[in-house]
Amino acid sequence: MLLFFLPPAVAGPHLDGLKQRGVLKCGTSEGTPGITMPDREGKWTGIYADLCRAIAAAVLGDATKVDFVPTTTVTRFTALQSGEIDVLSRTATVTLTREAQLGLRFAPVWFYDGQAIIVARKLNVSSARQLSGATICVQQGSTSELNLSEYFRTHGMTFSPVSVATLDAVEDAFFSGRCDAYSNDSTPLIGMRLKAERPDDYVLLPERLSKEPTALAIRKGDEQFYDVVRWAIFALMEAEEMGVTSANAAELAAKGPPAVKRLLGSEPGLGKALGLDERWALRMIAAVGNYGEIFERNLGKDSRIGLDRGQNDLWTRGGQIYALPLR
Repeated sequence: MLLFFLPPAVAGPHLDGLKQRGVLKCGTSEGTPGITMPDREGKWTGIYADLCRAIAAAVLGDATKVDFVPTTTVTRFTALQSGEIDVLSRTATVTLTREAQLGLRFAPVWFYDGQAIIVARKLNVSSARQLSGATICVQQGSTSELNLSEYFRTHGMTFSPVSVATLDAVEDAFFSGRCDAYSNDSTPLIGMRLKAERPDDYVLLPERLSKEPTALAIRKGDEQFYDVVRWAIFALMEAEEMGVTSANAAELAAKGPPAVKRLLGSEPGLGKALGLDERWALRMIAAVGNYGEIFERNLGKDSRIGLDRGQNDLWTRGGQIYALPLR
């Protein structure tokens, strides 16, 4: 008989420092509806804001122990590299060069999107194929300009890019008519359209120019912290698949089937493996809900944006949301 002895989890330097500080520094966007954006009272909302709250609940025991730090597409990665923030929690596309060259580790994909183009309805444009020669706004530091260049070159078209540093500036440039079109991930464009005085004056074109799998990022160098973030995300996804919600999590922790009790800490083991207490997942779900609750509240049927789940639905319903086994 072979016996395997597993060493106890030892917290890494980042995880230790985070616990001692008592606040998670969460890098956000400048304000994208449904993703990360402050409401009228200054409370940050969105699927990536709620993910930061979930991590704070797991590690610090309190979902409110988050300091939200706005970043631009230009400053976001340097803010993470320098230690100004602990996690970058906004729609950053996972790419090989970003992970291999910038010293980042991307967590599991939190939101699947695709690059789109928005235009003023008065242009009478119904397809990106009609935009040859157009002036198109993009944000500096994003993948948008490269994707546009490849799309236009593939179709024998040309365009003039207008690269703008901040979200407010690029939206102002588009709404003021400085650009014929604006290209970004489709969800931020939908949110921007809702900000317009007359949203119906603007239309998203049907083409999707790219795959945009977006994820939270941390710095390389602390595998223990990465493990916590990674499995926190899987726990929120698994909770939806198991039917564990913010409303019933406490009850199921006491009365649920074995797999649910293991997830929620009534049967010990998962917390110890991560260097956390056993109620880490229960606190997350009680605070922000499961993945489906987070999506619907911020982007789906319970929000102004009203997105269908699509790729962001559970794998059992034809989507790509799939948790690795928590055991």
